[in-house]
Amino acid sequence: MMKEEVGSSVLENVYKAEERLKNVVVKTPLAVNNNLSAIYEANISFKREDLQRVRSYKIRGAYNKMATMSQEELSRGVVCASAGNHAQGVAFACQKMKVKGTIFMPLPTPGQKLEQVKMFGGKYIDVILFGDTFDAAKDAAMRFCEDHNSVFIHPFDDPAIIEGQATTALEILEQTEGSVDYLFVPIGGGGLAAGICTVFQHLSPQTKIIGVEPSAAASMKKALEKGRPILLEKISRFVDGAAVQQVGDLTFERCKNILYDMATVDEGLVCETILSLYNKDAIVVEPAGALSVAVLEKYREEIKGKNVVCIISGSNNDITRMEEIKEKALLHAGLKHYFLVRFPQRPGALKAFVMDVLGPDDDITYFEYTQKNSKEKGIAVVGIALKQNKDFTPLIDKMKQYDFFVNYLNNDPSLMNLLI
Repeated sequence: MMKEEVGSSVLENVYKAEERLKNVVVKTPLAVNNNLSAIYEANISFKREDLQRVRSYKIRGAYNKMATMSQEELSRGVVCASAGNHAQGVAFACQKMKVKGTIFMPLPTPGQKLEQVKMFGGKYIDVILFGDTFDAAKDAAMRFCEDHNSVFIHPFDDPAIIEGQATTALEILEQTEGSVDYLFVPIGGGGLAAGICTVFQHLSPQTKIIGVEPSAAASMKKALEKGRPILLEKISRFVDGAAVQQVGDLTFERCKNILYDMATVDEGLVCETILSLYNKDAIVVEPAGALSVAVLEKYREEIKGKNVVCIISGSNNDITRMEEIKEKALLHAGLKHYFLVRFPQRPGALKAFVMDVLGPDDDITYFEYTQKNSKEKGIAVVGIALKQNKDFTPLIDKMKQYDFFVNYLNNDPSLMNLLI
């Protein structure tokens, strides 16, 4: 559809953002994934925003916002709060435009993202670590703005941010041969989804847009259920690029009547997807970047024979997290299990456990035991890896048969947090 045929001022702003960004962002590829296309009997393509200059789409909104600000506003300095990717976009824009920036990030921010922010911003930015969550960092950033008369660059709930992210949608439509039947979009605060909805509403209204959130931080899903943005009391920070306690008012309004569906994905499945993309396609993604792929199984029958696009939103993943990612993936697949095991305090007890209880392919991966001379039996924490999840029931049966079993720990989140 030609630009002149569209009577939306909002869409015209997206085209203006595209013009501002043409020498700033990479026009990332829309690449067919042959492996998943075969698995799901569909034409599945990845919009590779993980190949963007700051390894995520966030540069689009951040630069567009700052490019629309007056010189007077820029001279007062800009401030943002981010778990990582938005911070990198703002840092990049600060260095390119030679603007002073102060960036607030949560204390648990992965080290890789922190170093990237400092690298992109250079001498033009200061990084302040504050609070345990994005929302705590944002509150501190807002107070800093008031004290220093600076301008806050919101990570998602701002028209210029949304219009910048929306340029992703223009590229998808330009790069697509034929129609897009299904488009899977990761959602944190909703800026990318709002931009996608804005463009597709006018240029491809038949496309079914499905938002995807981590199940432990499903703020858009809750907002749609309640009819307004709701502050979630508690969220998991693991999928840090999408761990937001409350979606934006503006992003919610832009999404609520256009999203075809909202889906959530468990962290374990996200981790399985990260490992699968790396092993099968040599694609490195962060947890939020895997959401749009992890959800495909839920729509297997619906997408069969259709043209499907998954937005790979980012690849800023700290290598030190890979052991945790692998562990969560094994737990989700039913291949890793933790137990409290009762051992007789006598020589040969462990050998009996290995010989009588473990199957031929089972492997002990964790063992913690302290002998107590005053007791006949002692308790050990044992982690066991299986080759197939069907081996779990025989393992439990034998542990009980030989009086080793005390408790199964996988279903106790508080205890599991001590182990992984």
